[in-house]
Amino acid sequence: MERLAGRIILLSGVSRALVGFAAGLVAVLTQPPFGIFAAAFVSFPILVWLIDGIATNPNDGLLKRLLPAASIGWSFGFGYFLGGLWWLGNALLVEADAFAWALPLTVVGLPALLALFYAVAVVIARCLWSDGMGRITALALGFGLAEWLRGFLFTGFPWNAIGYAAMPMPLMMQSASVVNLATINMLAVFVFAAPALIWTGKGARPGLAIAVALFATHVAFGFYRLGQPAPQPPAPQMTVRLVQPVIDQAKKMDDRERSSIFENHLSLTAAPAEERGKRPDIVVWPETSIPFILTDNPDALARIAEVLEEGQILVAGAVRAEDAGAGLPPRYYNSIYVIDDRGQIVGAADKIHLVPFGEYLPFEDLLSSWGLSSVAASMPGGFSAAKIRPLLTLPGGRTVYPLICYEAIFADEVDGNARLADALLNITNDAWFGDTPGPRQHFHQAQLRAVETGTPMIRAANTGISAIVDARGVLVVGLGYNYKGVVDTILPGKMPSVTDAAMRSKIFWLTASFLLLVAAISRLGFNIRKN
Repeated sequence: MERLAGRIILLSGVSRALVGFAAGLVAVLTQPPFGIFAAAFVSFPILVWLIDGIATNPNDGLLKRLLPAASIGWSFGFGYFLGGLWWLGNALLVEADAFAWALPLTVVGLPALLALFYAVAVVIARCLWSDGMGRITALALGFGLAEWLRGFLFTGFPWNAIGYAAMPMPLMMQSASVVNLATINMLAVFVFAAPALIWTGKGARPGLAIAVALFATHVAFGFYRLGQPAPQPPAPQMTVRLVQPVIDQAKKMDDRERSSIFENHLSLTAAPAEERGKRPDIVVWPETSIPFILTDNPDALARIAEVLEEGQILVAGAVRAEDAGAGLPPRYYNSIYVIDDRGQIVGAADKIHLVPFGEYLPFEDLLSSWGLSSVAASMPGGFSAAKIRPLLTLPGGRTVYPLICYEAIFADEVDGNARLADALLNITNDAWFGDTPGPRQHFHQAQLRAVETGTPMIRAANTGISAIVDARGVLVVGLGYNYKGVVDTILPGKMPSVTDAAMRSKIFWLTASFLLLVAAISRLGFNIRKN
């Protein structure tokens, strides 16, 4: 293995870029549907050795000296994001006549842009690079800061953050109840890169010992927390039905199919409970499951009232229209409605974090003049974003915290109200992406929000994956991808919060500061030894 490390260190030019790209592709195996976290113990040591091999002229300017590091980071990131996000192109094939031209921009262009974050990560690391443990500390800091930036810059897109690789199953998710994803990103890179110490550099023993201790603590805490009694449902118990209709996206966009789609949802809602099972108190439909503007269709509300039994509640995704004033077109919102057994809308919540180019068009005046439009929004101007995320109060006093579609991937945007709710509610329509890794990755990331908040999650998806997840991220019941049907279960209880958002943020910055201190001291000692 030492020979392999030496060969990688000595690579140059195109060979170096291709090995970086391949290492990024290997890292994709850590994410669903594979979940092979051990792949990161291959990809990150390779990245360390590639950085070890950077040779620059000290007489060159700063930018020229940092360019090789940026190139390595970008190659690694391009492989990682290309291999992990290619399925986004499926959304453009739903209306291929209108959007197929943008396929290269989505499948290749977006990974190329996201790879710039990993270029920044390696540049930060390179500025603090030394030998031994110092260099993996620098790499962990660089990736931690880059992933933190990726969470909010340009509206944010923290999909497949490196930290998820360390949390492929509930046993390895429990650390998320103590520290935030940004901290896990940093510590995961340190652990994944640690094998590089075995074959190159000094300081192998302390670095490996720390990495083993971190990993062991991570797993041991998972055993401890899962060994505790499962959170008990609060009284009175509430039975939830998830409806997974499996409607093809092209069919959902066909006006002639709207009535049959609506009746399909109603028939699944009216399906009898399982043998000796309790009648569901709440029925949950996926995102945009109501295929028309509900407030313009009183007959549809009457049909819902006919199907719901006394005391039952329907929670459904729909497009909500709002009058914008005289002479202006209506504003449209991607929303959740709460509807009672009399067909009355008794609650609503709108999506806050919209998908750029999917639900709205950035720089609309300019880009629409070029003939561009958003993919998912068929109404003029696309969707509007809500300003607040209210708790949805259900009849009976239970509350849910609404997360529509990919809002569930933004860990830092799930605020303190989530811990006050009885459940997180995530409705989505992943039919856009077909039977690809996308829906599996989406479910995995949503699953972590339950662990972070100590709050169970109700998740309804058009084509899957629909599930009830308890406060530890454990799957209670679910429907696999493309499985049409319903599933009923009692909503699990909550778990006490370990840390709050403010404490998690402090832990992140304290960890980053400590890594910076260690990397800087190592760099200083490295320079002294060289001279």
